Amino acid sequence: MAERLAVRTAPTDGAWRLLFILSGNMVLDAIEVSVVLVALPTIATDLSLSIWAVQWLMTGFALGFATVLLLGPRLTARWGLRRCYLAALLMFAAASVVGGLSDTFWILVASRVVKGACAALTAPAGLTLIATTFPDGPQMRRAVSVYSLFGAAGFTLGLLLSGLLTPLSWHWTFLFPAPVALALLAWGLRIVPHTERRSPPRFTVALLRDGSLIRSTLGAATLNGTYAALLLLTTFQAADTFGWRPWQLALALLPACVPLAVSVPFAGRLTARFGTAGPIAAGAAAAFAGQLLLLTRPHPRSYAVGLLPTLLLVGAAFVLSFAALNLQATRGLVAEARGPAIPVYQTGVQLGGVLLLPLVAALLTHGPGYQPALLAIALAGAAGAVISLTGLHSRSPKGATPS
Repeated sequence: MAERLAVRTAPTDGAWRLLFILSGNMVLDAIEVSVVLVALPTIATDLSLSIWAVQWLMTGFALGFATVLLLGPRLTARWGLRRCYLAALLMFAAASVVGGLSDTFWILVASRVVKGACAALTAPAGLTLIATTFPDGPQMRRAVSVYSLFGAAGFTLGLLLSGLLTPLSWHWTFLFPAPVALALLAWGLRIVPHTERRSPPRFTVALLRDGSLIRSTLGAATLNGTYAALLLLTTFQAADTFGWRPWQLALALLPACVPLAVSVPFAGRLTARFGTAGPIAAGAAAAFAGQLLLLTRPHPRSYAVGLLPTLLLVGAAFVLSFAALNLQATRGLVAEARGPAIPVYQTGVQLGGVLLLPLVAALLTHGPGYQPALLAIALAGAAGAVISLTGLHSRSPKGATPS
């Protein structure tokens, strides 16, 4: 059994300073997911890249994240949580500098893969440090809420920063995180506590037979994959159809992400009242409806009646099902199984984008217009909706909360 992680005693004000660092890092990780999105059309033009090629700047981050997630617990068990966390911040800053100063495509992609790998170390480590620093109860719930809120807001902030920085130079979308990461590292050297090394959580094949975990992983993978692919498509569609500048593209995409950032503080109330299966199914249906809407009108004449309804529906999908999926993934597991289950779930979430982004980009590059790519997204969304419906009919063990 894994040893209990022991953190050196820290005063209350030190704990909240630690939360500020961890939340700042969470914002930075979330920004990285979206900060290149609006810049992709500009980068493709400047470097003479196809959509299929330039999408690897998005997919590379998700690939690095997914690859290291399962290795993260072993690395932190061997080298210590503090050491891995701070080393990941330093490597994140270095990769930002290398990517920001380069015009070579493979170096740009490699820098994104490295930053995704670093995020795969810092994001779970942040939750672990919160869990071992704050006592169970109101303080723990408040800390996790703050951490989650910062993460949800980071995606929106990344879009806005991309819209502001890309007109100056798309290089800044790669470079600007470096000083932020170094500032967090300098403060972290003083604040992040030492922890005892522990044995990593042990993965067992039994996890793959847990219906709740598998449904949640597949549902989150399709939700995340279709979301990322749809944003990629609409970014290039709006740039080509309407000739919009980066700041206009950033504002246009906000309806797909602002609702989640606003709703995070209330997500617990939604699942407490309606459980997890209902909101997950409703979210999958909303996402699928948005995809079908755009599929039936692949050449929108205006943003208001073309792209906006779809973006609002996919934004609503995250509001309804994001927190419910996270909760359902581990709800039916015993405490000892939750440690290895979380990386499995998070890896599945990232793999949704890793698989769907290249497919959709290839169809956009080589297909006749937007319709084949939209059909691929809609088919994946339909699969997610079907998976969510199986959760409505599953039966929980006696005495357990329905999932």
